[in-house]
Amino acid sequence: MQRSTLLCGALLAVVAGLLCLVGEALGLDTQHVALVGGALGGVVGLVQERTPAQRATGFLIGLFVAWLGFAVRALYLPDSASGRAVAAVVVVAVCVAFTAGSGNRLPLWTLLIGAAAMVAVYEESYTADSPAFLAQSPSAATGVLLAAGIGFLATSLQWPGRAPAAAQTEAPPADDEPEAPTREFATTEGERP
Repeated sequence: MQRSTLLCGALLAVVAGLLCLVGEALGLDTQHVALVGGALGGVVGLVQERTPAQRATGFLIGLFVAWLGFAVRALYLPDSASGRAVAAVVVVAVCVAFTAGSGNRLPLWTLLIGAAAMVAVYEESYTADSPAFLAQSPSAATGVLLAAGIGFLATSLQWPGRAPAAAQTEAPPADDEPEAPTREFATTEGERP
């Protein structure tokens, strides 16, 4: 394993543990979001596609879109499989629209990870008490944002391992391939090639 992978993994593990300990000491509800948020934020930090700002923005937008999906479910959709299906389709479609609208500068995977983070930490609470959406969802969103932000920072500080795919250049063709024969054309009058 590379040294940077070990460092990032160790830092992320420490961060998850500290989020649990500090959250409990401060009365914050970070215990159940520490691993999910920290790990998903860590993934956004580790994958070196696009700039860190673009990846973080995509994550935030995805999380917000999923939060809006819960709002739509609470206000307009039945609490049933069909309501959840409609909300899931809408959330994914809106994430795709953001990616397309940004000219693919916001990678779709970051939006989907942000949406997954929100769903992972809030779905159970929503199912147990959907009318309390306005009271409970902000604390779930801020908890996962805190954990994801710390996980993102912990893994974004890694040493550069390899150049991003866009920066890599293709290797020149091997010299052991014979060159294709070229056809020379006659330049004097009357000669045919």
